[in-house]
Amino acid sequence: MTIAPTFQSQAKTSIRPAEPFAIVIFGAAGDLTKRLLLPALYNLARSNLLPQEFAIVGVAHTPMSQNDFRSKLNQDIHEFATVAVDDRLWQQFEQRLYYLSGEFQDAKTYHQLQNLLTQVDSACGTQGNYLFYLATASNFFCDIITQLGSVGLLREDDKQWRRVIIEKPFGRDLDSARTLNKQIGSVLKENQIYRIDHYLGKETVQNILVFRFGNGLFEPIWNRNNIDHVQITVAETVGVESRGNFYEGTGAVRDMVQNHLFQLLTMIAMEPPVSFNADAVRDEKSKLLKAVQPLTAETVLTHTVRGQYGESTVDGKPVPAYRSEPRVASDSNTETYAALKLTIDNWRWANVPFYLRTGKRLPKRVTEIAVQFKQVPSLLFQDTSIDRLTPNVLVLRIQPDEGISFQFGAKIPGPTVRMGSVNMDFCYADYFGTTPSTGYETLLYDCAIGDATLFQRSDNVELGWSVVTPILDVWGALPAREFPNYAAGSWGPKDADELLWRDGRQWRSSD
Repeated sequence: MTIAPTFQSQAKTSIRPAEPFAIVIFGAAGDLTKRLLLPALYNLARSNLLPQEFAIVGVAHTPMSQNDFRSKLNQDIHEFATVAVDDRLWQQFEQRLYYLSGEFQDAKTYHQLQNLLTQVDSACGTQGNYLFYLATASNFFCDIITQLGSVGLLREDDKQWRRVIIEKPFGRDLDSARTLNKQIGSVLKENQIYRIDHYLGKETVQNILVFRFGNGLFEPIWNRNNIDHVQITVAETVGVESRGNFYEGTGAVRDMVQNHLFQLLTMIAMEPPVSFNADAVRDEKSKLLKAVQPLTAETVLTHTVRGQYGESTVDGKPVPAYRSEPRVASDSNTETYAALKLTIDNWRWANVPFYLRTGKRLPKRVTEIAVQFKQVPSLLFQDTSIDRLTPNVLVLRIQPDEGISFQFGAKIPGPTVRMGSVNMDFCYADYFGTTPSTGYETLLYDCAIGDATLFQRSDNVELGWSVVTPILDVWGALPAREFPNYAAGSWGPKDADELLWRDGRQWRSSD
């Protein structure tokens, strides 16, 4: 086998490239690989963050030769790359692509993989360091890990490391998550397991920790004495599209709340870690989730709202109801919208409600965290024309318009005392420019260098499920009274508004 050439790129960086390694992608013929993983790996190579000794090994059941695989990925990178493809760099990259066709449950596949990796080590100098990426349906996770372990491909020593990235969903409730943790834990050590949540690859999510703990202004006021409540919104304009079969068995809580929204919750509310070491950060996340007041069957009925979108007209075009989407039951009780009120029973957050909402077919694609501060005393303004003081709101915009804004009151020019609400606004693109990315670059690089800070630990996963499992149990036992209960293109069911109105609050307008 010929020796693969070295990467050559004009990009410069002060961050060290990863050690030699090969990434083995199970499910390499799927959408995740072509749309996200391949462009992310190309971007890392372009930034000189991949080692010279690197290779990609694709494993899938699709019959395909190695040349066919390379041809396919050549087409994919030109379609889905986030930057213009440098043909010279891609040619070097392409020669490091290998493919194995096989069934994930067949032991023969793993013996063939073992032989192929030995050849890859020899050709590319990857030194037996392997990163296995499970871009497959969750029902294959245990089979793949068990089979890898049975042929010794997960065995580490002082010279070689072996790591596994596991995509969501990690379980579908608390019991299944515990079972999955136990099964893979019998084959892998915890420090080999990287449970991925692509939301944590977003720069603005990572910046939450820097914003909170790197600025002396905010941390002293980040508590129940000054903050009235927090809203976390993850809104999508799309419906389920072609994913009806998957979504029917999932729903908004499993798909978004237990992972994405809870990641945002823990980062905005956790205590300062002693360092940015992976376990130090994840220890504080664990403490925060343990402090969430458990929902009883009764509080599920009063503190949660579910919804399902109905047909409507959006931008002049008809939009079908969820129940009319392909591969969705005509009487489906699966929620496409979820809102909940959580309280955190610790010294920092006692009596401060956290309102979380997510949904499909909403008016705007937006992910943001809004921190509303307490109302100031208004006696000073009783003899002025000001009849209402606008509370201060700090908004961290995660996507798509990444930035931070702060709303405060200012006097309107003129002879009388009148107040207007103004915004100080920071936009990432204006200050730091834009770096085209998929959001997976940081996560893949961190796994390659062994930094698990942005990945979930087993206890974090189980604690997240422990919070939402009572919701799933009650909703499963009591079919929805009225579905669909919000029109596509609206901000969700009226019950979600009432969830806040009962507390004298309202959802922040994201229009």
